[in-house]
Amino acid sequence: MKQVTIKRLRGLYFTLAAAAATVSVIAPVYAGQHKVGAIVGDLVEAQPAAIPHFTCESKAFDLSAGLYCYEPLTIRAAYGVQSLIDNGANGAGQTIVILDAFGSPTIQSDLQIFDTLFGIPAPPSFTIVTMPGTPAFDPTNGDMVGWTSEIDLDVQWSHAMAPGANIVLVAAKSDSDTDLIAAFNFAVDNHLGNVISMSFGESEIVLANPDGLDLIAAWTAAFEKARQHHITVFASSGDQGVDTQSFDTPSVSWPASSPLVTSVGGTNLRFGTHTNASINGTYQFEQVWDDPFDNNNIAADTFGAGGGGMSFLITEPQFQRNNVPDAVNKTLHGYRGVPDVAYNAGVAGGVIAYWGVGGGFYIFGGTSAGSPQWSGIIADINSVFKRPVGFINQWLYQLGGQGVLNGLVHDVTIGNNGFDGVPGYPASAGYDLATGWGTPNFGNLRFMLSHPPTDSDPGSDP
Repeated sequence: MKQVTIKRLRGLYFTLAAAAATVSVIAPVYAGQHKVGAIVGDLVEAQPAAIPHFTCESKAFDLSAGLYCYEPLTIRAAYGVQSLIDNGANGAGQTIVILDAFGSPTIQSDLQIFDTLFGIPAPPSFTIVTMPGTPAFDPTNGDMVGWTSEIDLDVQWSHAMAPGANIVLVAAKSDSDTDLIAAFNFAVDNHLGNVISMSFGESEIVLANPDGLDLIAAWTAAFEKARQHHITVFASSGDQGVDTQSFDTPSVSWPASSPLVTSVGGTNLRFGTHTNASINGTYQFEQVWDDPFDNNNIAADTFGAGGGGMSFLITEPQFQRNNVPDAVNKTLHGYRGVPDVAYNAGVAGGVIAYWGVGGGFYIFGGTSAGSPQWSGIIADINSVFKRPVGFINQWLYQLGGQGVLNGLVHDVTIGNNGFDGVPGYPASAGYDLATGWGTPNFGNLRFMLSHPPTDSDPGSDP
């Protein structure tokens, strides 16, 4: 197995090097720092004695009264997670690992405030692992402050989807690739959990150089090791549509473009009535995340759009090539397509989280919201089967290619992920490069039990 891994890494490296030679003139930049994906919207005031707790939970979808929002019970209802929990699939006996940088001085109290308001029991255990050399929190450091918002979103909403699971927050020394890889390896080597969520990324453009290719090889070795340990890994796909990162070449985000992780794109969810959000409503529809401006913040052009498209560094894995529509394969030209799945990511229709460093409850959006929630759902599924389902991409694409995913996903067919003047990819029936196979719909527990996720041989594709 060790020889297979080395051979695969060498093959990947030379494939990447050949691709990088064609773009290095366009983007002579270097890798190094990952960006948080959490987008902080409006500060909102909680009304603990009222149901719903926030006025934004009943606002109009047309944004005429400002941003509408969702709480945990609403999101659970939209995606069938409440049915899992009601059937005993609540993540019990499982552990979710949240990988972030720097840490947060308020995360423990923030989680307590969140849980108390929404009536969610505390996790059986919440452990914080701070990697050696991590600097003390500096409230004047914007980078550190930004990561505290990401940590709150990740921890609170993974817990909301899997209230019976343990949570381990691993805080890397910094948001550099090297330090994040070290923290990821620590989590895998010590088998801290069976699911890992990563809500950060950097454009592939900045990795198209020798240093960047070395970092991709190091990440890939870590992801291979996670797969061998039957750990499911999620990564958010990014928040700028077909991202150009101020360059002329459209790009996707790493690590979401790794075929060894499950990439989570974004949607705008409408749950409620035909016109308004409502906790007592029903699932209406979803479209590709591409937020308009908030009427309370008319200076803003747009909050963001779901990351997705074609990698130019990573070749298309066989599980994808064999199962996506021919039109998608023609678009990909033999390279990896992202995302694999999607989740609510709009700031319009964002989720509520408590951000202690920011001073209260806020509406959050971004594909960052999807990665931890998918991780919670997988923890729920692990608790059903009483084993880790591990690497799910082959299972996901095989079911999708066979046309039998309807019992497990909402197929998103509206919108595209164009952003900031760059044309995007349209949603379509089945797999597409804006929302992958779609968003979760796990209300049909019987279907899931009859089509159990299987972790294939770690030595096989990709």
